[in-house]
Amino acid sequence: MRLTAVVLSVFFSVCAFAQESSVEDKIKEAMSADIRTEAEVARDRNRQPVETLEFFGLEDDMRVLELVPGGGWYTKLLAPVLRENGELYVSIGTGRVSDNLIPQSGFDHIVISDMLGEDLADDAPAYTSSFSFDVNNVDLALTFRNMHNFDEAARMNINAAVFAALKSGGLYGVVDHTRRHMEADTPENGRRADVVQIIKEVQLAGFDLVDYSTLHYRADDELRYEVGRRTVTGNTDRFTLLFRKP
Repeated sequence: MRLTAVVLSVFFSVCAFAQESSVEDKIKEAMSADIRTEAEVARDRNRQPVETLEFFGLEDDMRVLELVPGGGWYTKLLAPVLRENGELYVSIGTGRVSDNLIPQSGFDHIVISDMLGEDLADDAPAYTSSFSFDVNNVDLALTFRNMHNFDEAARMNINAAVFAALKSGGLYGVVDHTRRHMEADTPENGRRADVVQIIKEVQLAGFDLVDYSTLHYRADDELRYEVGRRTVTGNTDRFTLLFRKP
């Protein structure tokens, strides 16, 4: 009996390792795809997508919702990983993904779930009313460097919609550029977010904070300058948070 237990333990451990390795391999394969531009590849070292997606618990059979995909930097990695066994939904600011990425070979399975019919411009949509992503039982929702695009009321509506879309136990991963706590708006911090405020807002939507990562911590970012400044860009301090729906 003891030998059988040991054999089963080793078997399941090997299976778990194989699954983790498979997801990592799929991410790395997507990173080497020809569809990625030189500019996108150049950001790999800074954004650390393998480690970031591992921290957020990505598996290749998940139903994943990506918010504000922009030009599709992460979409180009998520879609190939999820193509065979999972599902990928994108919402809010999906114009470039819809026009430029989905028509490409291998990306036709991405589902646009943009119920508001709005795209991000210089001024983000207000999202002053509650809304739905029209998808449910999602395993994982992700947003990368986007919380700063919205005011508090809009973020609360977005967080509520994410909460409704996720299954019980579903995960919500958030990355954004760090702003000094309680700092008033200035011309330099518009694309930064107060991590304490973001945590409180997501918790108010019903989520539990379960983990954080220092993957994107940058000690020499003084949090003083706009993230696009030449002395800061590519080296901004970013908070990386993981929440769970109870």
